[in-house]
Formats: sequence, structure tokens, C-alpha cells
Amino acid sequence: MKPVQIADDIYWVGAIDWNIRDFHGYSTCQGTTYNACLIKDEKITLIDTVKKEFADDLIANISELIDPKKIDYVISNHTEMDHSGGLARVMHRIGEDKPLYCSKMGQKNLSMHFPQKWNYHPVEDGGELNIGRRTLTFLETRMLHWPDSMFTYAKEDKILFSSDAFGQHFAGLERFDDQIGEAIMPHAQKYFANILLLYSSLILKLVDKVENLGLALDMICPDHGIIWRKDPLKIINAYVEWSEQKPKRKALVIYDTMWHSTERMAEEITYALGQEGVDARSTHLRSWHRSDIMTEVLDAGAIVVGSPTLNNGLFPTVSDFLTYMKGLKPKNKIGAAFGSYGWSGEAVKLITRELEEMKFDIIEPGLRIQYVPFGSGVEACRELGKKVAQRLPE
Repeated sequence: MKPVQIADDIYWVGAIDWNIRDFHGYSTCQGTTYNACLIKDEKITLIDTVKKEFADDLIANISELIDPKKIDYVISNHTEMDHSGGLARVMHRIGEDKPLYCSKMGQKNLSMHFPQKWNYHPVEDGGELNIGRRTLTFLETRMLHWPDSMFTYAKEDKILFSSDAFGQHFAGLERFDDQIGEAIMPHAQKYFANILLLYSSLILKLVDKVENLGLALDMICPDHGIIWRKDPLKIINAYVEWSEQKPKRKALVIYDTMWHSTERMAEEITYALGQEGVDARSTHLRSWHRSDIMTEVLDAGAIVVGSPTLNNGLFPTVSDFLTYMKGLKPKNKIGAAFGSYGWSGEAVKLITRELEEMKFDIIEPGLRIQYVPFGSGVEACRELGKKVAQRLPE
């Protein structure tokens, strides 16, 4: 991929990772990009680098525009290694003494990732850097989604370099929102649901902060995926909506099964939810990836989880998903548990306890059926579906 001009003397010089399929347990079924931008001004400035394995691509793109040694400043918005992994290669190429701007926590983190004694310039929240015709402003965004995270805002161009906010894991030749259209939004929603959901309250405060600062935005350049130039407010408004976590009349029935009995229960619960006018979806944990289920969880009003009892405990895939979901801290959910068992039946109680710890509104008691659900067991499953539907908003 060649450099792409995104504004006057500002260029995308990042890399496309077509083949990555897993990112911290999140399925990246269409790869990702590592976005870095070069600003040609009196002081030539590079904003962010790329994953270590793609450092040569970054250097090649920069070399299409300038001799890399002419770079005066490097800005690191985020120290996670998919954005800083190529930093050592860049600094070695351009000169180890070149100023490296980052947050105070960024300096701490980078120094623990790299042994080199670089020329760090830690910046304050609201601090500015003049690079010639442009002034860059730094906005601290702690825990969005690391303690070191910050944004860089180019005032004169009205461009926000937003680090890991507003991004998507998507690999394509398209660089801008107007080149891909609505097809990018499911990727943006999945990214939010699996990376930023637990920081929802901080995101709402950040949006207020940006509005209070009166920053004009013509473009948002995240560190992954496409650049928002046609309608940057579209993704901001989407983040506000997703952060508010207002539940829809939607239920997910999430389960795994050993001999199809828990699966039969899931089918009956899902059927009953549908009969009550609920947007109900059944997701088998060995058929769906946890990150795709989590995307559906984002706007669901009810989460109904089923597991057979295995070795007096949960089925492994159910335990895995509950751990994953718990870490992302979804809010405003109704919860219920169900499962088939042979002789002990602890799984339903264990699921209920996990959902309670997530502060879900639990429908008691959970439903246990010994062995295969027939007759009254099928009716009990349908009754659970009806109870869940009755608690969902119209």
C-alpha cells in the first residue's frame, strides 16, 4: 500500500494487516490496519507507528514522501505494541535523539517496553506543540483504553488523531468512510463492544470534554480502520448511543450443550421469546466466536445463558464466555440461567452467581431439567422465555 494524502501535507503512511484473525481473543475476520500519519511542515512530524512486523512497510511509505531522517518529531498517542512496536525501528532510522512526544504515563510505559534512552518529551493535558504552520494540541484520554492514551488535535486542519478510539478492525484498500459507507459500521460496533464497552462512562465524559473545548472536527483519524472525513459526527454519535447502553427489546440465548438437551432448552426458550415479539437470537458457543456474541450483547436487553453440568461445574465454553463478558461490564441487562444435568446440576447456580456479580437483573430461579426435556420440561422452557419477555421494555 502506498501513502495516501488525507489533507494538505498530511499523509496516511500506515500498514494493512490482511491476515490477522485474532486480537486478544477478539476475532478479526477481515484483518486490520495500523494507521500512522506524517505531517509535512516546518517540523516534519510522525504521529504513531505500527506493529513491529510492519515497520518496514511504514518506513517504505515514509520514504515515498521524504527521507525518513528528515523527520523532526515523533508523537506516540498510545504505547500498546500494535502502535508502538515499530517505534524502535523508526527511531533507529531517523535518529535516536529526535524528540519523542507522549503522555507522562506514555513515557513510563515506553521505557518499560524499550531499553533505549530516547529523548522523551512528556506532555500535559491541553499542552501544545507548534510545528510551523500548525499547532498540535494534546488531549489526555486515560483508560481509553490504556492509562497512557491521548489524542492529538491538529487545529488548523481540524483533524483529531484519536488513537484507539473510533476505530475498527478492518483491512481494505478503502481509507475513508465515504469510500465504504454503511458497511463499516458493524466493524465499528464490534470494536466498541469488545474493546471500549467497559469504559462507556469515560467515553461520555470525553465527548462532553471535546464539546466543551469547542473543537471543530473535519476529520477523525483512528489508529485502526478507516478515517472519518465525510461525517465524523456519525461515529461520535454512535459512541454516545453505545455508551448509554439503552436496552432494546432483544434477547440473546447463549449456550453450549453435550447431548443436545441444553440445546433443546435453548431452542424452546428462543421460540417463546419470539412468540412474545422479542428479537430473540440463539447462539451456540462452539458455532459463534465470543467477540461476535459480545457485539450482539451490546444492545440486548436480556441475556439468557445455558450450560450442562460437567464435573460439577460449567461447560468450558460457557465459563470462557462469562469471564469474557464479565470483563467488559455490560449494563442494563436482564439475566437468566438454564441447563440440563445428569445427577448434580450445579451449572445453573454457577451461571446465576456470575450474572449477579455483573449486576444483571436476575429472573429467579434458574431452570434446571434432568436429562432430556419432554412435556412439562418443554413447557417450563417456554414459560422462562415468556417471563424474560415480560420484563423487557416495549
